[in-house]
Amino acid sequence: MTAPTTTMNTAEAVAPVAALSLSDVHHRFDRHPVVKGVELSVAPGEVVCLLGPSGCGKTTLLRIAAGLEVLQEGRVGLEGETVAAPGRRHVPPEKRSVGLAFQDSALFPHLSVLENVKFGLKSLPSGKRRERALERLEQLGMAEYADTYPHMLSGGQQQRVALARALAPEPRLMLLDEPFSSLDARLRDQIRDDTLHVLKNVGAATLLVTHDPEEAMFMADRIALMRDGVIVQTGTPRELYCAPCDPFVVTFFGEVNELYGVVEDGKVSTPVGTVEAGWLSEGSEAVVMVRPEALRVSERDECGRAHVHSHVVMAKLLGRSSLLHLCAHGPDDAEAHLHARVPGVFLPAEGQPVDIHLDLSQVFVFAASGTAAGA
Repeated sequence: MTAPTTTMNTAEAVAPVAALSLSDVHHRFDRHPVVKGVELSVAPGEVVCLLGPSGCGKTTLLRIAAGLEVLQEGRVGLEGETVAAPGRRHVPPEKRSVGLAFQDSALFPHLSVLENVKFGLKSLPSGKRRERALERLEQLGMAEYADTYPHMLSGGQQQRVALARALAPEPRLMLLDEPFSSLDARLRDQIRDDTLHVLKNVGAATLLVTHDPEEAMFMADRIALMRDGVIVQTGTPRELYCAPCDPFVVTFFGEVNELYGVVEDGKVSTPVGTVEAGWLSEGSEAVVMVRPEALRVSERDECGRAHVHSHVVMAKLLGRSSLLHLCAHGPDDAEAHLHARVPGVFLPAEGQPVDIHLDLSQVFVFAASGTAAGA
């Protein structure tokens, strides 16, 4: 009888080693914990965004990954090699093959744009240095400014040069700390679009720190949302937006209407309809979180009866969408003040009776205590 052979799963056999791995990382400042047991990895070619409010620990994590902050507890690995662990040698930033870009471009004022980008390419022959630097400047739309000095550039142009300088050595890992936050809105959109294309073209693994959820959704393959030193949820932009695990995740991605009720027969009744809540215990209090775009609003024919039906309190045009302030009337005289966001121009008059319907894909239900109990 032939002995059975053991086969290895193909995906497991060829799974790439993480470009960056943070394992059980803890960090304190003056005995105050700012990072609490974080686990995070970035795959080769992947863009991961560390997203969260100010003071949540995201910049500290990035500095630990870069080697700018000495690791206190845990492990930092680059392509499977340990570069920081307690009791072991701390590999300095310049030995980690990491590209860094911050909110402040920090260009050398006495060097031209080309010389700034060439600065980190001393290991290459002179001709290759110039060729590589011009290639990165071309990718970021700055090649025509190669002989210009930083003080002659706008803030956005300086930031492009800083990104070109960080990318020029072809680092194993790019670490970006709020690199677009100081730019005005239109310029920020253009530069982050150009940056994303360059990152994908060169195949750089990237960890980007931002407090802007829209920026994270635009840039990231995966988002790690932080609060108070811990990662609350990690996943694709769609997973965090459409399947949040916690009320904090829902509210961080934009305004929500919050309604409260009691679970009866596995459901919660609200002024705009009944929603399923079978995963919560019977009789428990629940919070129903409704995004403004989840409210579908249509005008009723009746006029002058705002006290009977749900009605418009105020309507404002915001450009690409209209924001409606609504007074919703439900069963048993239940009322709620809600905000609805409607695409395009939709400006019903004050007091206009309306019908309100829910898009349940944008409605999330949690235990009122805040415990992540499902959505």
